Amino acid sequence: MWKKFVTTTFIVGAAFYMVEVKAEIPGLQPEKNWDLTGYVKYMATGGIPDHGDNTLDHLIHQRFNYEYRFSSSFRFNAGMRNRVLAGDSLSAPFYSEIIAADNGYFDLSRNFVDNDNMIINSQFDRLYFDWKGDDWNSRIGRYRVNWAMNTIWNPNDLYNSYSIYDFDYEERPGTDAISLSRKLGFASSIDFVYSPNKDSNLQRYSARYLFNHNGWDMQVLAGRSGLDNVVGGGFAGDINGAGFRGELTWFDPWKSEYQGQSYAKTIVSSIETDYSFGGRRNWIGRASVLYISEPQQAIDAAVYLTLPLTSRTLSFTKFTGYADLGFDITPLSRFTVSGSYYQDGSFFVGLSNSYSLSDDWQLLTVLQRFDGNSGSLFGESPSTLLFANIKWSF
Repeated sequence: MWKKFVTTTFIVGAAFYMVEVKAEIPGLQPEKNWDLTGYVKYMATGGIPDHGDNTLDHLIHQRFNYEYRFSSSFRFNAGMRNRVLAGDSLSAPFYSEIIAADNGYFDLSRNFVDNDNMIINSQFDRLYFDWKGDDWNSRIGRYRVNWAMNTIWNPNDLYNSYSIYDFDYEERPGTDAISLSRKLGFASSIDFVYSPNKDSNLQRYSARYLFNHNGWDMQVLAGRSGLDNVVGGGFAGDINGAGFRGELTWFDPWKSEYQGQSYAKTIVSSIETDYSFGGRRNWIGRASVLYISEPQQAIDAAVYLTLPLTSRTLSFTKFTGYADLGFDITPLSRFTVSGSYYQDGSFFVGLSNSYSLSDDWQLLTVLQRFDGNSGSLFGESPSTLLFANIKWSF
């Protein structure tokens, strides 16, 4: 049934994309009640470990974003990502299981081809209905619950945590949930979210109050996130032209142990700032510090960088720092250097350049270096990764 549904979605999506609605009177084309956008991109990845064989991987990543508007207040959205993977990483243990993994209540991810030479995977990461009234808004399905104030680490993001090193998935994962929101005034609202799980121990629900005070956006939230009762808050504003943001969440586990993993009361907080220096090169810098009072130790670097994160596991050390600086080489080319440092002596350095080849084509090249002191997590298996990514958007 799932395969029939995916096949039907492909056919319907292709039909919508191929059909062009033309008005009989020039300049009076009727407004469409649907949109179909997306992209196709190819990425080559070269892995150069300090101790081991070099690897080469290939990824073709295609995406559909579809929206149908039943009325001005009611719409349907679907986002589907299709990936073809080939290369040396396919031989890694549990690699195909990681590619096919779906953490939602509904399993909307499938490997249609899975062998030693190729994996072809399709996944719906957006599939929801949205209703908006004058003051009320409701949404049901799979979507992104974005309660973050920060742009790097998000302790308040109880539903959609992600790795800061994953640049290829700009949409970020979604979650299966039901939400209800009400506007209370200028930049003020109250939001409720419930996200079920087949394991009742891991269900999530929370409420947030968002408001503005003297030009500063602020929020407080409370609820349950899996094995934890949570209370948190965040703020965002500016000081003398520099952006200044912060988030803090208190995790109080109602189970001290689950599936062999022990849990302790934990504070996760992060403060960050950014500043635009302007000028012809459009210099912009960011910096952030993350604190976790009781971090969970990672098994190894590969596991930490591959498995999904939660707002509890944004890092594996108490203190972690991050900074980046970007500028325009030309109006069509932007260069960014970034780095992070962990308390155990692990560090990351990244270089990236995005170049606009045309209105619909973009070239992205990235270098990532994971290393560290002897005995540190990244230092145990230092490596360099090289990426070349070309993308066509439609």
